[in-house]
Amino acid sequence: MSDTFDPPLQAVVDDVAQALAEDIGIGDATAALLPDEADDAYLLCKEDAVVCGRPWFDACHRALDPEVAIEWHVREGQRVTAGTVLATLHGRSRALVSAERASLNFMQTLSATATSTAAHVDAVQGTRARILDTRKTIPGLRQAQKYAVRVGGGSNHRMGLYDAVMLKENHIRAAGSLTAAAEAARAMHPALPLIVEVESLEQLREALDVGCDRILVDDFPAAMRRQAVAITAAHARPVPLEVSGGVDLTGLRAIAEDGVDCISIGALTKHVRAIDMSLKLGPAPVGPG
Repeated sequence: MSDTFDPPLQAVVDDVAQALAEDIGIGDATAALLPDEADDAYLLCKEDAVVCGRPWFDACHRALDPEVAIEWHVREGQRVTAGTVLATLHGRSRALVSAERASLNFMQTLSATATSTAAHVDAVQGTRARILDTRKTIPGLRQAQKYAVRVGGGSNHRMGLYDAVMLKENHIRAAGSLTAAAEAARAMHPALPLIVEVESLEQLREALDVGCDRILVDDFPAAMRRQAVAITAAHARPVPLEVSGGVDLTGLRAIAEDGVDCISIGALTKHVRAIDMSLKLGPAPVGPG
């Protein structure tokens, strides 16, 4: 996989500044016990993973030691096995240990999202379905986690409430009908994508007739989902169909094979189990990995 991803540079700066501020505060009391001299360190991945978070890791260490040398042995987005040395560092020992936890937190969390995303992307390989994330992200880390989804091979849904109009049950109810809600959305936000969530096949037909950029079928049973695919394909103006709700890795392939275009999965960013990594002072071990 390529390492030519587009990290959100201002988010990296802001995320790292906040992480270091909350961890170091007025100063690292323990690191002050170390001699402030040059030392080596290495970043070890202890389980199979998709590597993600290099920009945040680098920024953590360079914020405390601008002269630190970081040599990466893997690409962003590369799949690695347990025991792989991801990077070696050479810099001031106090700065290395002070930046350790914040840099690891970013690497472990973002690699977790990238690894989970890659597993879901693998499950739908060969179908037309794309794996999307949601807004169910860790507060303050939305741009970072959505970057990790891209690194894992997935695609981003809307970034927030500002870059797409998404009509759900409450919006439709307040407007009086799906058609009225869609027409109002188009009039008020003509430049924004319009996504409509439907709860029945009748609403699906209405959404197709009124026109939108994507239709989300939420919690449709399998037979009803296949009907939705057929109805959409037969329409004069078919639009992409998205499935959401109750999606897990076990049933993912069957959903994709029904012919839907997108599957959005909150678990990619919500159910995060950090990848086990460690940063150790000293020269990296020599051998496999």
